[in-house]
Amino acid sequence: MAWQVTPLKEVVDEKMVVWSVQCGLGRTGYLWAHEVYRVFPDVMTLAKPLAGGLPIGAVLVTERVAAAINYGDHGSTFAGGPLVCNAAIAVLDKITKPGFLTSVAKKGKYLTEMLVQKLGGNSHVKEVRGLGLIIGIELDVSASPLVDACRESGLLVLTAGKGNVVRLVPPLIISEQELDRATEILSECLPVLDGNKLK
Repeated sequence: MAWQVTPLKEVVDEKMVVWSVQCGLGRTGYLWAHEVYRVFPDVMTLAKPLAGGLPIGAVLVTERVAAAINYGDHGSTFAGGPLVCNAAIAVLDKITKPGFLTSVAKKGKYLTEMLVQKLGGNSHVKEVRGLGLIIGIELDVSASPLVDACRESGLLVLTAGKGNVVRLVPPLIISEQELDRATEILSECLPVLDGNKLK
């Protein structure tokens, strides 16, 4: 199953621009989401995960694009204070350690398989799709009741798509035991999709 990460790319004047805010920095099991698709952008924007949640923004450009940019053409509200830059270095040091991205991909595959096993038999579950630790559970009904029930049971998940997808984006350092528990909670909360109240 392939997960369509949106927005991943947009063609502007035949140049590739990639937004890697939510799906970048290891979330897909690759350092950058564009690597999955063998797309090599001219411009790539980064934000949230770069400094572990602290406010930062960055833009990576090819040498060709850099040569076309003049001083003052580009600015940023959260560009590069010393605190957030040190946090970004710590994040990059962690993510680029040997085996880290492999573990993200492995945990994502494990979670997807567990979700298919535990939820796949439910008539409301149309598809479980994902890449690394960004996973969607597509339903044939609104995901809101399930999201609310999960929250009340101690699991934070979000809606996505047109409101009929449960989006799971756990921390990259999550354990398999925590993934097992999350899958159990989702499974236990499924009856709310039929209008049943949980005990």
